[in-house]
Amino acid sequence: MSENRKVPNTRALLPIAVFLILYLGNGIYFEYINPKEGVMGFYVVSVVLAFSIALIVAFLQNRSLGFEEKIHICATGIGDDNIVIMLFIFILAGAFSGIAGAAGGADSMANLLLSIIPGRFAVPGLFLISCLISMSMGTSVGTITVLAPIAVEVADNGSISTALCVGVVVGGAMFGDNLSFISDTTIAATKTQGVQMKDKFRTNVRLAVPAAAITLVILMVHAFTEGGADVGNLDYNIWQALPYFIVLVLSVLGINVFLVLLIGCLLFVITGAATGMITYSTALSSMGNGIAGMFETMIVTVLVASIAALIKENGGFEAVLSLIRKKAGSKRGGMFGIAFLTAFMDVATANNTVAIVIAAPIAKEISEEYGVEPRKVASLLDTCSCIAQGIIPYGAQLLVASNLAGIASFNLIPCLIYPFILILFVILSIVREKTK
Repeated sequence: MSENRKVPNTRALLPIAVFLILYLGNGIYFEYINPKEGVMGFYVVSVVLAFSIALIVAFLQNRSLGFEEKIHICATGIGDDNIVIMLFIFILAGAFSGIAGAAGGADSMANLLLSIIPGRFAVPGLFLISCLISMSMGTSVGTITVLAPIAVEVADNGSISTALCVGVVVGGAMFGDNLSFISDTTIAATKTQGVQMKDKFRTNVRLAVPAAAITLVILMVHAFTEGGADVGNLDYNIWQALPYFIVLVLSVLGINVFLVLLIGCLLFVITGAATGMITYSTALSSMGNGIAGMFETMIVTVLVASIAALIKENGGFEAVLSLIRKKAGSKRGGMFGIAFLTAFMDVATANNTVAIVIAAPIAKEISEEYGVEPRKVASLLDTCSCIAQGIIPYGAQLLVASNLAGIASFNLIPCLIYPFILILFVILSIVREKTK
C-alpha cells in the first residue's frame, strides 16, 4: 500500500479553494453584501462554471504529466462504478419527476397527505416519511426525487416555508441513506473495513436514531408554536396519487431503485392517460423535460469526479492524510481524524460513496494504529460522509432538491436540522470513547 501512496502536496488542493472562492464567495457577496434586485446571489455564478474553472486549475498543475495522461486520469475518475450509477439514477429520476408532475401525481399526493395529516403536522410527517423511504430505497437522491415535489406542493398548499419542507425531506433522506442495508455507502464502509452490516448498523443506530428523535421533537414544537396551516378542502384524484403509493411500497420492500423509478414512470403514464392529464406527446415531452432538468447535476458530477481524480493523483488527498497522522495522538484523536478525513473527502468529491472509498484505506491504517474497532470506523465513514453530503450546497442531494423546489441550494442549509444535530452526536460519541 505504501508503494502506491502519493507524495503529500498541499498545493494540489488549490482547485478546491478556487471553487469555494468562486461559488461560495461570490454567492455570499451577491446575496448578502451587494444583492441585486430580482437576482438570487447564488445563481450569479453557476456551479458548473465554478467547477469548470477549478478543473482548469487542476489541469494546470503537475507539469510532469502530459495533457493526454491527465485526460486519462479524469476518464478513470468519471468511469468509477458509483459515478456511473449516479448518472443513470439522475436520468431516471428526471424522467420520473417530469411525468409525475405532468400526470398530476405530485398535486394529488400532496393534497391527499394534507387531507389525512393535519396541516399542523405536515412537516414532521414529511420527515418521518423521508426517513422510512430512504432507509428502504437505500438512496438519498432517489428519495429526494420522489418526495421533494410533494414537499413543494405541501408548502404551497399549506402556506409553509418551502425551504423547511424540502429541507426536512433532505434530512430524512440522509438518515435512511446512513442506515440502509442496501445503500452504497453502507456497502462501501463495511466492505472496506471487513465488518458485518448488522454490526455497523447497531453502531450507527446509537447516533442516528437519537438525532432523528430530537429533530422530530423540534419539528413538533415548531408545528405547535406556529399554530399549523389551514389548507382547507383540497381536491385530489386517488388514481393519480396511486403510483406514488406503489413506489413507496416497492421502496419499503427494498426493490432496486432503478426498477422502482422505471415502474413509477410507467404507472404515471398509464394513470395520467386514463385520467386525461397527459397524451402520448405530452408524456414524452414531460419526461424529456424532466431529464433535461437534471443536466446541470449530471455535469457537476462529471466535473467533480474529474477534479477529485486529479487532486488524488497530484497528492492533495495525501497531504490531508499526513496532517491527520501528525495530529492524531490517541484513540480519540484517531477517531476525530477519521471523521475529519471522511468529511473533507466528501467536500472535495461531492460524493459520499466516493469519499468513503478514498478515505477507507487510510482510516483502516489509523484504526489499526490507535485501536479503533472496525465497526466504529465503518460507522464514522458512513455517518460523516452522509453528514457532509447532506450539507454541501453543490452535492447531488441539495442540487436535486433545489432543482425540484426552484430555490437556491444554499437557502436549504439553514433548514437541514437533522445533519447538524447528528454532528453533535458524532462528537459526543468520540469524546465519550474510552481510551486504552
